[in-house]
Amino acid sequence: MPSPRHILMLSGGKDSTALAIHMRDRIPEMEYVFCDTDKELPETYEYLSKIEYFLGKKITRLRDDRGFDHWLKIKGGYLPSSRMRWCTYYLKMKPFEKYVGDDPVRMYVGIRADENRTAYVSTRTNIVTVLPFVEDEITADGVRKILEESGLGYPSYYSWRTRSGCYFCFFQRRAEWVGLLEKHPDLFEKAKAYEKVDPDEGVNFTWSQRESLEELSQPERVAEIKRKHVEAMRKEAAKKRVSLPLIEVLEDVLEEENDDPPCFMCHT
Repeated sequence: MPSPRHILMLSGGKDSTALAIHMRDRIPEMEYVFCDTDKELPETYEYLSKIEYFLGKKITRLRDDRGFDHWLKIKGGYLPSSRMRWCTYYLKMKPFEKYVGDDPVRMYVGIRADENRTAYVSTRTNIVTVLPFVEDEITADGVRKILEESGLGYPSYYSWRTRSGCYFCFFQRRAEWVGLLEKHPDLFEKAKAYEKVDPDEGVNFTWSQRESLEELSQPERVAEIKRKHVEAMRKEAAKKRVSLPLIEVLEDVLEEENDDPPCFMCHT
């Protein structure tokens, strides 16, 4: 039986980055991979470059050669959703399994000890999932400490968004869509172009279940979302007994709007 390959899946988020730092000296032969959908935020690519510099190792970029638009056409224009996560399957899981092949693999995932969600469990018997943060009882506080002490800090997009992933990720909350509109209006327009709304033909393919991005981007709607978000942030911060980083207050506020567990391959 050959020795297993050690592979750590990076998402461009804080937890998988902290795990890479945590494991760097423990397993020098670790392989670092990132499944690139070519629909990522520019901040994600910038952060990955910083991670590479810190690790002193190249991050292998995996891609599905056909891409999102191909699979969207195959799916009849149906946008991915929390109930139909075909984007993760075709753009993340399949490229990873192709990269692994039949080799025995220990796959390291940055799920924390204080989280209540499961990791990728492959049907391939040669892939074993490992959760070092769970084993070492590392929580959000531990992740923050790892990132601060390394000097990497958080990805810059965490000032307005709490989850890594594609710029049009359906897990985004309304305040995050407004953040995309204001930070990257060109990407917002690209995300909006994927939506199809035609009441006459009964077609309603939108990223959010209750409103289209066209509706969300109207000035009065943007003002309403921002007003509610600022008020929620103020109330959440007031409840805390200690001063916390913006990202942790932001997470608590946004989770109240949508607490569906995201895909770990996109958000760790």
